Formats: sequence, structure tokens, C-alpha cells
Amino acid sequence: MNRQDRANAVDRDMAACLLPDAAVGALGRWWSENASVYADGTPGAHAVRYTPGRWAQITPWPAALASVLVGGDAAVSLADVTLAVSDALRREAFREALVATFVWGKGKRGTPGGSGPATLAKILACDGLDTALASAVAALGEHGSQAAYAALHGRVPELGPSFFTKFLYFTGTALTPADSSRPLILDRVLSRHLRRMAAAVGRANGHDPDGSIAAWVWSDGNWSPHRYGVYLSFMHAAARQLAAGERWPPGASPDLLERALFTTTWQSSG
Repeated sequence: MNRQDRANAVDRDMAACLLPDAAVGALGRWWSENASVYADGTPGAHAVRYTPGRWAQITPWPAALASVLVGGDAAVSLADVTLAVSDALRREAFREALVATFVWGKGKRGTPGGSGPATLAKILACDGLDTALASAVAALGEHGSQAAYAALHGRVPELGPSFFTKFLYFTGTALTPADSSRPLILDRVLSRHLRRMAAAVGRANGHDPDGSIAAWVWSDGNWSPHRYGVYLSFMHAAARQLAAGERWPPGASPDLLERALFTTTWQSSG
């Protein structure tokens, strides 16, 4: 059995096992502590703080974000960005939608001349950006989330999956994807959770006794479109797994699970 066959076997077993008991327990505790914040079963109330003045070089600047001329910090919620992206997509203002999602993703980490504003300025200056964003939006509506991911994967220098999946996520809240799995954010934090679970499954089924397969497929970045599809399938199924229990809100959206995993840890057995 070659490495890809072993990875496929681990994926199949992960899809069958889904979240381990330790994770289910930790996520249940997370919900008991955050139920009042996310009472509607979505992460829409989650807000980040950012400093508008640090993004003064960036255009186009979404009207939903505080003016870059205003001093101090501001806050923007996931629901605010969702509305901003919906409005931008109606006008085919794809760059504006990207800026809104990028600023939300960076939050207070965006410093003048630093990795936030400086990186975004480089992205906005890239030839082919508009074509790539438009292609991804079209692919989402015509072929689904994995195809939309493929349309952006490796297309725009400096725009990696950790940030372009944020663009896809918010786009998926405004549009109806062709498939049933709406886009979700995939970054290093989420990938490492999946890596831990994959390593445990690989040890149990004998296909990955040393964890090397888990480390290969759930690396810290540059995930393939196939891997993104595996991620979406797992997360949507795991959300249904949680909703069937007593410690998770019934009908909660898969992005609530994504939000919870981002801030949750647990001790694995074995």
C-alpha cells in the first residue's frame, strides 16, 4: 500500500469515526460557556478588533468597516462582514469583499507596513486578481466549494488558503453553492486539530503508526483542493454528529463547530 492509499484509508476511517469522545466533551463544555453569545446557533456574533488607521494604504475600503481616518480601534463582527461581502458581491466588487474578509481575519495583527496591510497591498497589486476572484465566485455557484477552492489555489501570490478560504466562507454565506457543503475556513489551527485526530485514527487502524501520514496530509498550509474537500465533508458530518447529542444546539451551522474548534483543546487518550 503506497502513501496515498494509506492516507485514503485514514480519511475513510476518520469519516466513519468523526469526533472522538474527548473532543465531543470539550466542545460540549465550550457550548455551555458560549451559548448565550451564539444563541442563534451560528458564530455571527463573533467580533474582532482592528485598527482602521493601520490600513490607510488599502483601497477599495469597504463602507462597513470604520473609516481609516478614525483614530483608535474598532470592532467588526462576523455578521457585519457577511453583510459587507453580500453587498460587494451584488456589485461584483470582488476586491472590496476580499478586503473585508482579510481585515477581519487579521484583526489587531494588522500593523503598518507589517504582514497584514503590506501583504494585502501586494495581493491587490497582483495581475489576474480580479479574474481569480470572479472565477472562484462563479465556480462556487456552478460547481461547489471544492471547485471554488481550486480556482484560487496557487493563483494569486501571497494569498494562501488560510485567507482565501475566509473569502470563500463569506462568499458562501451570500451565495448558494452548487453542492451541499458550504465553504468553511481552513487554517493552521484547524488543520492541526484534524492532524491530531488523523494520527489517532492512523495508529488505531495500523495505516499510520508513526503519524507521518497525518503530518503529510494535514500540513500547516497549501492544502490541495482534494484535502479541502475532505475537510468540508468531515466538518459537515461532525456538525451533524454533535447536533444529534444533548450538549450541542440542534440545527447549529457547521461554522459554529469551526469556531469552537478554533478555540478548544482536549486531551487525547492513548
